[in-house]
Amino acid sequence: MICTGKVWTASGWQEAQLLFGEAIQEIRPIRSGGEQYILPGFIDVHVHGGGGHDTMDGEAGVRGLARFHARHGTTSLLPTTITHPLPQVIGALRAVRQVQLDPRPQEAAVLGAHLEGPFLNPERLGAQPPQATLPTPAAVDQLLATRAVRVVTLAPELAGAAAAATQFAAAGVRVSLGHTQGRAEDAQAVMQAVFEQGGEAGGTHLYNAMTGLSGREPGVVGALLAEPRAYAELILDFQHVHPQSAAAVFRAKPDHTLLVTDAMRAAGLPDGTYDLGGQPVEVVGPQARLAAGSSNPGTLAGSVLTMDAALRGAVACGLSLHQAAGLASAVPARYLGLRDRGRLVPGLRADLVVLDADLQVRQVYLGGRPLF
Repeated sequence: MICTGKVWTASGWQEAQLLFGEAIQEIRPIRSGGEQYILPGFIDVHVHGGGGHDTMDGEAGVRGLARFHARHGTTSLLPTTITHPLPQVIGALRAVRQVQLDPRPQEAAVLGAHLEGPFLNPERLGAQPPQATLPTPAAVDQLLATRAVRVVTLAPELAGAAAAATQFAAAGVRVSLGHTQGRAEDAQAVMQAVFEQGGEAGGTHLYNAMTGLSGREPGVVGALLAEPRAYAELILDFQHVHPQSAAAVFRAKPDHTLLVTDAMRAAGLPDGTYDLGGQPVEVVGPQARLAAGSSNPGTLAGSVLTMDAALRGAVACGLSLHQAAGLASAVPARYLGLRDRGRLVPGLRADLVVLDADLQVRQVYLGGRPLF
C-alpha cells in the first residue's frame, strides 16, 4: 500500500510516500505530500476502558476497548486493572493475556496489562475501590504468573515496596509510582531498586493521587521530575492537569513524558452514570467523577479521553505536532522496550495514524491493514 503526506520521522516531518505491507517498506521523498500527516500509531500504557467496555469485564471487555481506541489512533495499548480482591485481578489479567495471545482484526494490539492496584496507599486511592493491600512476595508471584503484567502502579511508602519493585523489575515489568502519600525519599529508594535491576521506572498520572512539590518537601512529584531516568504519564484532558503544569513537565522531561488516557468505559458515550470498579461515576462533558454512593464522591474517576484528543491537548499546551506525536508513540515504545513499533522506519510494523490538517483521524492502519 501507499500513503502520501507529511511523514513523522525522528528528525522532523518529511514530505513523502510511505510504502508498506504488514511492515514499513520504504519512505520515498516527494516534493509535496499534501495536507495530511502520517504518524506512528499511538501507544497508550494506561487505559481502563472505552466505548462501554472495561478491562475488568474480561475478554469481551478487553477486545471491546481495543476496538474502540483503535478508531482514535491507538494501535497498541495496555488494558488497565482497578483495585479488587486478588482473585478478581488475576482473572482480569488472564483475560488480557488471552487477548494478547489471540489478536483479532480491528483491535489495537494488546501488549499486556497495566496493573493499577492493589498495591496502593489506602489514603490516596482516588477513584480506586477501598480494597488495597500490601505487595507481599507471594502476591507478586501470583500476579507475575499470569505473564500479563507489563506495568505496575506501586505506592513506594508501603511495607515491602522496594522488595516488590525489585521482584517486578527483575521480571521486566515497568514500575510506576502512584496513589501514594510517600516522601521523595521513598520514591527515590524504589526507583533505585528498579534501576539496579536494569529496569524502567515512572510515575502514574503525574500530579494526581501523589504528594506534590514544594520548596521544602519535594514529594513524589519532585522526585520524579528530578530523576532524569524516570518517565511520567500525563492525562491531558485539562481536568487532571493544568496546561502550565503540563508545560513544566514537557520542559523537565521532553524525552520521558508519556501521553495516556486513563479512559474509563464512558469514553465515547453520552453523559450519564457509569460504573468503574463497582462504583458509580457521573460523566458530564469532559469530567468523570465518582457519584453519590461511592467511596469518595466528587473525585475524578479516570477520564473520557482518547489518544487523538490527548495529542491535540499537547499541541494546545505549546508543543509542536512533531513533539506531541513522539510523546504518544516513540516515548511509550522506548519505555516499554518495544523495538518493532513507535517510529516510522523501514522494517518496523506499519502501525500508522493519518491526521488531517485539523488533527482529526482520517485513517488508521493496524499492521498495514486499514481500519476504516
